[in-house]
Amino acid sequence: MSKSALKRRAREARTWLLEDCFPLWSERGIGAHGLFREALNLDHQGTNSDTVRVRVQARQTYVFAQALRMGWKPDDAAGHIASGIATLTGPARRADGLIGRTLNTDGSGLVDDTPDLYDTAFALFALAEAASALGGEEIALAGAHSILGATDEKMSTPDGGYAETLPQDDMRHQNPHMHLLEACLSLHRADPEGGHLERAAKIIDLFDRFFTAGPGNLLGERFARGWTAPVARDANIVEPGHQFEWVWLLHAYAHATGTPVNPAADRLYTFACSTLDEGGRAVQEVSREGAITNGSRRTWPQTEALKAHLAMFEATGEEIFAGAACTSFDVLMDEYLTPDGGWIDQYDATGKPVSHDMPASTGYHVVLAMAELIRIMGA
Repeated sequence: MSKSALKRRAREARTWLLEDCFPLWSERGIGAHGLFREALNLDHQGTNSDTVRVRVQARQTYVFAQALRMGWKPDDAAGHIASGIATLTGPARRADGLIGRTLNTDGSGLVDDTPDLYDTAFALFALAEAASALGGEEIALAGAHSILGATDEKMSTPDGGYAETLPQDDMRHQNPHMHLLEACLSLHRADPEGGHLERAAKIIDLFDRFFTAGPGNLLGERFARGWTAPVARDANIVEPGHQFEWVWLLHAYAHATGTPVNPAADRLYTFACSTLDEGGRAVQEVSREGAITNGSRRTWPQTEALKAHLAMFEATGEEIFAGAACTSFDVLMDEYLTPDGGWIDQYDATGKPVSHDMPASTGYHVVLAMAELIRIMGA
């Protein structure tokens, strides 16, 4: 019964995206100079700011790439994608080809031009998804290759991976590398002969050797230089949402490479599931022993739980994973997503909403999780 229930939810997801989410963010989520807004207010109205983050431009470009794939207003979706490509291959880049952090909304270009691996990963991801949605769009792929070349030249580090920022600080972070892996997998789908799986394999190696080398072999977040150990203040803290996100990525990598799923996926999945509350909700942070250290609940860990359940279901076909996916979807629809296409981004540990607006950046998480549900269930 869980499989049929999950398919009904996939149809519900499609309806919400096409009738509510995409129209809302198309009509109210775009400001001056074609730049995507940082947020809507809680009344679903557009907000204005002096600057916007490059990562928001990338994430919203992805949102409309999915809209185009799903057949939502092809001319509008393609226009929004084209605007995103123009931003990511133009004003979002420094003279040396690297991606900066924030743009001025007056169209004058970068305000903070600090090279940031997290923003770079999302720019690459968005350009790959845009190219795929548009049927091999050459400007997007050329831009991605140019950004990769600059990143390889200027941000590679001798201890493995890439500098998270320039100048490099004293900590290493798994999260930007996780999203670079995601970008590599998207680039491989758009450009199968581009060698993107080789870069992905190197990130998987970092995951195996360093990211999961701490107690319990769980995913750590921040490490000392050389990836030697989790930094002291974070050594015992892990994020269930990122455990779930890596489960999905490890399954995606196995599918792309035709190799068995990394055994760590089952370990991370089992641990992350053990931290869910009785309603199936994911909290922000727990200890490596599973005790809650930050019981607030944002939207994105719920979407990552859904994606992990779906990956396990797709791999096994087992009802238990379909049932878990149904639960995560219901949490999202009942508590986080609004009937008008927006979201309540965060609750505190008592279940009280604490969001003051609707961050556009959350849309990437929601749309990707729903797109996976729709794909796997053939809805």
